[in-house]
Amino acid sequence: MNTTITSKEAILETSRRIIREEGLARLSIRSVAAACGVSVGSIYNYFESKSELAAAAIERVWEDIFHFPKQEEFLHFSDCVRWIFDSIQSGSEKYPGFFTLHSVGFFGEEKTTGRERMENSWRHIQKELLCVLNRDPDVRPEVFQGALTRESLVDMVFSLILSALVQQKYDSGPVLEMLRQLLYG
Repeated sequence: MNTTITSKEAILETSRRIIREEGLARLSIRSVAAACGVSVGSIYNYFESKSELAAAAIERVWEDIFHFPKQEEFLHFSDCVRWIFDSIQSGSEKYPGFFTLHSVGFFGEEKTTGRERMENSWRHIQKELLCVLNRDPDVRPEVFQGALTRESLVDMVFSLILSALVQQKYDSGPVLEMLRQLLYG
């Protein structure tokens, strides 16, 4: 058995593969070491604990599912929201049970790092949504008055996205219709 591994990236890619093929519950220092063909100690050279490994692997899964296209900038906010729902659907197929299982695992004091990484991924999505909303040329300017700001709309839409994750309901139709009526008249 090898005692070293070429990179942290290789460990994380193997971890992501285990999550995809066997589920998050099967991710452990031992399973990753075995899949990489290295000793358990080699994994500990890169990650201090199973929690740290899981948090880093989960962050990579989030990035894989919600990596916004660089080539294709969204012209309309509703297109971006549709893409997110489509990404949730394909992510749930690629990583079965991921959305429900990992969020439950990140509640508890020792899981602070995992929660922070998950929340960083969420902030990235919200930031991208706000950028797209700000540059959408077809949004009626009179929509944002009083308590309804662009930021509060993004927060509400993101809450609906999280609700879809938890409920495993990936139909973007009602949300898109609401946005069409609200933003585009």
